[in-house]
Amino acid sequence: MKLSKDFFYTLREDAKGEDSTSSNLLVKSGMIKKSSAGVYMFMPLGYRVKTKIENIIRDEMNKAGASELTMPALIPEDVFIKSGRRDNFGNDMFSLKDRADRDYVLGPTHEELFVEAASMKIKSYRDLPFNIYQFQNKFRDEARPRYGLIRTREFTMKDAYSFDADLESANASYKKMYDAYNNIFDRMDIDYRVVKADTGAMGGLLSEEYQAVTEIGEDTLVLCDSCDFSSNIEIAEVKTSNIKNEEEKKQMELIDTPNVHTIDELASFLNVSTDRCVKTLVCNIDGEIVFALVKGNKELNDTKLGKLFSATSVEMATEDDLKKVTDASFGSLGPVGVKAKIVIDNEVNNMSNFIVGANITDKHYINVNLDDFDIYKVADIVNIEEGNTCPKCGGKIYFKKGIEVGNLFNLGTKYSESLGLTYLNEENESVPVVMGSYGIGTARCMAAVVEQHNDDNGIIWPKEIAPYTVGIVLINPKDEIQNELAHNLYNMLWEQGIDTLLDDRNERPGVKFKDMDLIGLPIKITVGKRANENIVEFKTRDGKINKEIEIETILKEIREI
Repeated sequence: MKLSKDFFYTLREDAKGEDSTSSNLLVKSGMIKKSSAGVYMFMPLGYRVKTKIENIIRDEMNKAGASELTMPALIPEDVFIKSGRRDNFGNDMFSLKDRADRDYVLGPTHEELFVEAASMKIKSYRDLPFNIYQFQNKFRDEARPRYGLIRTREFTMKDAYSFDADLESANASYKKMYDAYNNIFDRMDIDYRVVKADTGAMGGLLSEEYQAVTEIGEDTLVLCDSCDFSSNIEIAEVKTSNIKNEEEKKQMELIDTPNVHTIDELASFLNVSTDRCVKTLVCNIDGEIVFALVKGNKELNDTKLGKLFSATSVEMATEDDLKKVTDASFGSLGPVGVKAKIVIDNEVNNMSNFIVGANITDKHYINVNLDDFDIYKVADIVNIEEGNTCPKCGGKIYFKKGIEVGNLFNLGTKYSESLGLTYLNEENESVPVVMGSYGIGTARCMAAVVEQHNDDNGIIWPKEIAPYTVGIVLINPKDEIQNELAHNLYNMLWEQGIDTLLDDRNERPGVKFKDMDLIGLPIKITVGKRANENIVEFKTRDGKINKEIEIETILKEIREI
């Protein structure tokens, strides 16, 4: 690429409307441009990065024995109705009609079509196992796109699906993808953690996420300071003592609590600590009203709560929902006497003589015990907190932010059963296929790398995904010796298979240097006043090497790097 003749630009000021380091630097360096909220163009430099990321993924997927294909982005809506997932996606799906008034959607995911494709091959156990994958644009109508390429409405996903005869074989396929993913993210030089995660709308038996550790990630990673425990906060287990409070149980008593609406106000009014109070949170779980009880100093984890009911939707109850079970206001809710399912957290199960709302406005009960109301389930339904005990080794828990760049799902037979994907086993019986699903967001990888690899001057691309490996800065294009040396060097590097950019613009050297730092190529070669001696400046973007060298040694230096 010669900048004097090719499509290239950068911005001198920070990008307007971008809310992350990566989106600002990618827009400012001319790699991407916002088209509309959550939709981006990939400019030539950015497209090269995206392509290199895809090629790394493709290489490792092929090595793992997967076969590439491609699926349409335009999908008949009834495909998702048949699998039972249309309602799950709700307004997140882009819907449209064709000229014959048939309903279509822009694919948010492609499990259903992969099952359809697999059914063309699978007849008996002899046709298994295999793995197929694609790179395809996905469309999700995000209510709040943000962080540039991290949460968008249109994005490219590598999605792969394995098809196996039984769970043992499926676990082997899963392990192959796990190893391939480690290689992929290692090659991109992403600092990542593999964490256990909620299976969510995908469903299935197991889910693990590859989380790039950053400052702005949307996910909270739960890690241990003493072992390799890692989890998404959505499912991280809270280790609870089984020791119950043995103090003598007292008689429940109704008291007035005027203008008390929060746990902090209640604790202050009664001059007690918040962990003596129990919060009652009312949820609408797939249309059913459920009371969830947690200690006053804890936060409800609605993902864990939903798992208890195999729910597709968990929302906080509205005032209309509340009226179905009580006449009390939100500030005075409690479990005593309500006709609803009551789930209590493990920690509440160890309490006695605690304080709850009375389901009467401006009144609470003190000295409440577990036999004062009916309990539907006891479970871990709160968020883990920093400083808590690690559920694996007893160490201390700490948090990091993360960007989900990849995920692995052991789907079991969820989709094969709903969509009728079966095979004949050795006993000639019809058996559902066991599936796995494996995704990587290519643009998210790009954003995660920039979040982790940057400085005050711009991006610092890892060598395998940099748009170009070498950038040559020609100080004075009008100087014949400099000009000839720079172009000869440019041609020689390309001939050696080293992708190289030449800045031969009629710009001030300071502008060229700033642009080169901004776009973040691993190696910068400056052809300047010592060109007549065949000496150039050789510098790496990470600052580890900065020296003058003779032209004859350039290839050796580059190969070593």
